[in-house]
This record gives sequence, structure tokens and C-alpha cells, in this order.
Amino acid sequence: MHFKLTGIHHGSVVVADTTVSLAFYCDVLGLAVDPARPDLGYPGAWLCIGQQQLHLLQVDNVDPIQNRPAHVGRDRHIAFYLDNIDALAERLTEANVAYMRSHSGRNALFCRDPDGNGLEFIQAN
Repeated sequence: MHFKLTGIHHGSVVVADTTVSLAFYCDVLGLAVDPARPDLGYPGAWLCIGQQQLHLLQVDNVDPIQNRPAHVGRDRHIAFYLDNIDALAERLTEANVAYMRSHSGRNALFCRDPDGNGLEFIQAN
């Protein structure tokens, strides 16, 4: 038998407060909530990113929040493609969200969400 992975359906991040996280992911990053999320017995949300999703899980966090690497690229993170990194940088600045540009020369930037989850954004050519 042979199989081949063909894509990513979703990634998940643990959050302390779904409402606070939705303000960041929807209001700052512009993602939309998928209303099809069933009652899973804990708070959270499914967010749409093209054909993929990001799942917010409001559950106990077993990961350390303190003493994470200063550069998100050296920590667990999710990387997203986008079409205008400068517009995102402007939006993050307006929302007082700290970020840093990639040191690799790629047109990319890194930031953390309100719970310290690492996010990378890469401008697609």
C-alpha cells in the first residue's frame, strides 16, 4: 500500500479565553468563524483560512507560557501565506501587537497571539 499526504486540514492552538482570541484572530487578522463547529464540551472556535482552518481550543494549557524563545521562528509556530505583508505589519502596529521581520531575507514576519502561540506570515509572490 502507498499513500501521500496532500495538504493540511487544520492546525490547533490552545487559548485561555476564546473571546480574547477571537478579537485577535478575527478583528486583527481578519479570519471568519466557521459556525459548523459542534459542541465539543469545551469552549473554542473554528476559523476559516481558505480551504484550511485554525482551531482555537479553550482547554488547560500544558505548555509553558513564560521563557519562550524571543524569536518565534525558534519556537513552535504556524506559518501562513498572505498577499500583503506590509498591510499586516500596519494592522499589527495599530493593534499594539509586537512583531519582527524575518532575518532570513524572506518577506516574512513573526508575532505571538494573546496566549503566546507563535505565528509566522509569509508573503506569497
